[in-house]
Amino acid sequence: MVKDRGAFEHATPVLYDRYMGPLLFEPWANLVAQRAAVLQPGRILETAAGTGIVTRSLSRAVPDAEIVATDLNPAVLAFAEQSEWPERVRFQAADAQDLPFPDDCFDLVVCQFGVMFMPDKPRANQEARRVLNAAGRYLFLTFDRLSLNPLSEAAGKAVDELFPDDPLRYMERGPYSYTDPAQIEQDLRAADFTTIDIETLTLSSRVTARDAAQGLVLGGPLRGEIEQRDPAALEPALEAVTLALESWDGKDAPMSVHVVTAAP
Repeated sequence: MVKDRGAFEHATPVLYDRYMGPLLFEPWANLVAQRAAVLQPGRILETAAGTGIVTRSLSRAVPDAEIVATDLNPAVLAFAEQSEWPERVRFQAADAQDLPFPDDCFDLVVCQFGVMFMPDKPRANQEARRVLNAAGRYLFLTFDRLSLNPLSEAAGKAVDELFPDDPLRYMERGPYSYTDPAQIEQDLRAADFTTIDIETLTLSSRVTARDAAQGLVLGGPLRGEIEQRDPAALEPALEAVTLALESWDGKDAPMSVHVVTAAP
């Protein structure tokens, strides 16, 4: 993630990787890796790499590529580096809005579910454009509308009901805040991308209610927001989200996502 350096304290990277990964990220990581393989890049930059979920898929799908996986948060990178990686994969702390790399040095820039957390999206796009070579591609994913992602919608509503006088509205402000294809295209064109393809796809994820609740409540930035509002509310939030997701237990929940590919 890219927004809050303190969002992954305690055991959060472990929970993020264990529960959020299979629930929300791994199906899309496989899709990203498949698309990357078609492009046959020699050098890949991944921004907002988190715990390395997409990095693993990329490493398998493009076995000859050099991969530089970056994130603003040192804690998640430290967790990712605990796994075994080929020598051609390395991790580096970096801000996607101010990349420490020279111009024209990557064939592909990948960002899965990170752009929506970046405060200055056009600036992040400009940086992606700058480090890409003339034949390069920028591939990123951002969630579609919250109403089309019922698992997260139910979880967000359950947490908001704990704070009826001032709901967090985290889902709308965070992961589901960048859903308008017209805005996405405008921001890319502002960064001098000229060929833009935005494809909206739906995949599904098998739900275990308790595991999903642990990931959504304890495994990411929502945890920090709950604790900031009321540290004692963390356990009630976990129970409320578990209950809200029980109707999905053992079922496949749909996830709607914009898959964006841009070229100079």
